[in-house]
Formats: sequence, structure tokens, C-alpha cells
Amino acid sequence: MTDPADLELAHRLADQADAIARSYFSTTIESRTKSDGSPVTDADQEIEIVLRSLIRQEYPDDAFIGEEFGAQGHGRRRWIIDAIDGTASFLAGEPEWSTLIAVEEDGRITLGMVSAPALGRRWWARPDSGSWAGRCPSSPAAPVHRLALSAGGSAQDAAVGIWPPPSRLSQQERAVAARLARGVSQVRPSLDWSAAVPIAPAPCKPSTGSGTCHGALLVATRQLDAFLLLGAGPWDIAPLIPIVQEAGGTFSDLTGQYRTDTGAALFARPGLHQQLLDIAVAAN
Repeated sequence: MTDPADLELAHRLADQADAIARSYFSTTIESRTKSDGSPVTDADQEIEIVLRSLIRQEYPDDAFIGEEFGAQGHGRRRWIIDAIDGTASFLAGEPEWSTLIAVEEDGRITLGMVSAPALGRRWWARPDSGSWAGRCPSSPAAPVHRLALSAGGSAQDAAVGIWPPPSRLSQQERAVAARLARGVSQVRPSLDWSAAVPIAPAPCKPSTGSGTCHGALLVATRQLDAFLLLGAGPWDIAPLIPIVQEAGGTFSDLTGQYRTDTGAALFARPGLHQQLLDIAVAAN
């Protein structure tokens, strides 16, 4: 199990990231386009640099990987950081963006945290310690709420979120998304997931207007039965794993394995995961 000191440090890292992000948010922010077509700002890079430095001071032997500057170091412990998840929302002055923080030990995620300062919310979990939601910045006196999911149900009656939109997916990923969308009762956003052509206006993330900032949090907070994330990096997936699992939910990639490096993640309410996986990966 993760040392409790890791959770205390993660809250401090999140507080620091929140402060930096707030100094940029709702101002005129310049952005650049990365090789994958996604935007990046000075805020993304400053947060990652600062958090990397703070982690190195506390745990000089720990490895680190971030979305903006890649991997550093080797070892059984690794910090996984997405400085600003939802940069497009950040640039648009919308509140559904966050900093994602995870600790990986011997290939298992032992701490996950999502901090969304524009929403004033934070979510975190450690194995066997529960999944929690509270206010940010962190305060020992602030009330927290434990997340818990109920089991049961049928995939055919499920409400499922999928992201990103089909125009940003490969042909194989679109096929997976389309099969899942056809096999459930409701999908958000409601799109033709087999279509490669971008649509206008651009669809909103499933989390838009939900009071959360990541599709997997919609599962942990009982707003969706499942969420499928495709074309993702480990920083998009790892921090959400313990938050969903400690709430009682499930996680795997599309092969059913506990992996964050395959670009795909299925988070689900208990009892539905295998049903949804079977639909998503069924032969054409």
C-alpha cells in the first residue's frame, strides 16, 4: 500500500498545480499545437516542471513521467502526471479541466488524484483506503465524501460515455466505439461513432456540465454506468484507476488486462465490465 506520506504530498502537489493554473485561467492564454494535434500552453509546461522538481526533492529515487516532457528515471516507483487534462476547456474558459496525479509501484497504481480548481473539487484514492471527494485546495478540516457504487444491471440498459470523438480515432478504435454504442441503451455524446468526418460544432465531453472533469469520474460518482477512453496516454488513465476501483468499480484495457500503456481504458460499474468488454471487442 502507498505510504500515507504520498497522499499528503499529492495534495500539496495538487495545491501547487491549482495555484499555477488559476494564475493563467480566464486570461488570454497563448497555445501551441503539439504533433498529435492537441493544444499545449505555458501553464501545462510550468505545472509539470514545478511538480517534477517538488517530487525530486521529496523522492529523488522515484521515476517520473508527464505528458509534456516525457519520462525521467527508472525504478519500482513512478509518479505519473498530467499537468492540465482538458487543455481545450482550459483555453476556452470552461471549468472541466484538472491536474491528474498518480503513483505507480511495481506496475500497480497505488495512488490516484484529480484536482479541478475551477470546479472547486478534488477526488483521490489509495488501495484499501476508499475513494473520496472533497473541496480544493486541501484542508484537514474540510468535509469529504466517500464514493460507493452499486452492482448489477445489464449492458443493454447501460448509459456509457465514450471519448474522444470519432474524427480523432483510428479506424479500429471507431469500430470498437461503434459496437459499444450500438450495444447499450444510451451513449454520451450521442454520435455516429463509425464516422471519420469531423462534425460542427465539435461535440462536448461527457463530463461537460456534470460537476466533474473526466469521464471516469462520471462512473465513480454514479452519473454513468461506464466510460471508454481511447487513444489515451498513461497520464490520462492511471490517476482514475484507484478512484473508480476503490468506489467499487472496475478497470481494464480492451484485452481485459490491468495496463495503462495500450491507449485504451474501460471503467465500469460493478457487474457490467465484462458484458461491455464483450460487446466492444466482439468480432465484426
